Amino acid sequence: MKTVSTTNAPAAIGPYAQGIVVNNMFYSSGQIPLTASGELVDGDIEVQTHQVFENLKAVLAAAGSSLDQVVKTTVFMKDMNDFATMNDVYASHFGDHKPARSAVEVARLPKDVSVEIEVIALVK
Repeated sequence: MKTVSTTNAPAAIGPYAQGIVVNNMFYSSGQIPLTASGELVDGDIEVQTHQVFENLKAVLAAAGSSLDQVVKTTVFMKDMNDFATMNDVYASHFGDHKPARSAVEVARLPKDVSVEIEVIALVK
């Protein structure tokens, strides 16, 4: 088991790792719209989702993977009414690659953000 850590994504805000690699599979912790320096990104669901993907790309790269190796995502949203906008941003980052996905509305997310996404990916 290998712990993944990068300064190109926000540090964990609790007792957990940014991600873990086990048997050539990467499991990310949920990424929220914080910059690598830990600043909360202001903006609507579109802006927040783009930042989440920047963080996911950074932790995936640190693990030796990338978005095209993602096999499963879980999207947590504060308001399912934002789903269509989040989905457009999501699709723009994945392109033709379509991993399995779950999307759920939750009562509250860390730092009161609108979206959090975690991934499972193959490690090259």
